[in-house]
Amino acid sequence: MEKTKRPQQVYTLLVQVGRKAGDGLPKKATGAALMIYASGVDEDEAVRETVAILKQADMAPLDVTGYGTPEDRAAQGHEVAAEERTLMDKALAENAVIVAEVTPFFE
Repeated sequence: MEKTKRPQQVYTLLVQVGRKAGDGLPKKATGAALMIYASGVDEDEAVRETVAILKQADMAPLDVTGYGTPEDRAAQGHEVAAEERTLMDKALAENAVIVAEVTPFFE
């Protein structure tokens, strides 16, 4: 029996991270929100890969919210800017996890 290979897609993820030594966040930050574009055959795979990479980068992922593929986002009424699309295309082409934006949290 031959397995059919499922195509990679790119997913938009919002990841909240806490503090951890060496995480690279500003000294007084209590955590951060990361806007990420990650490739995977499904959203679950994209989330698993993203969490693994963030842990390797000494970050402490706490929560992940998935917004789906660009098509899913368009169906939800989200506008996908050209610069976002460029990063999504790069994530897909390179089978990568791209951190597009970091928003630190402060008290």
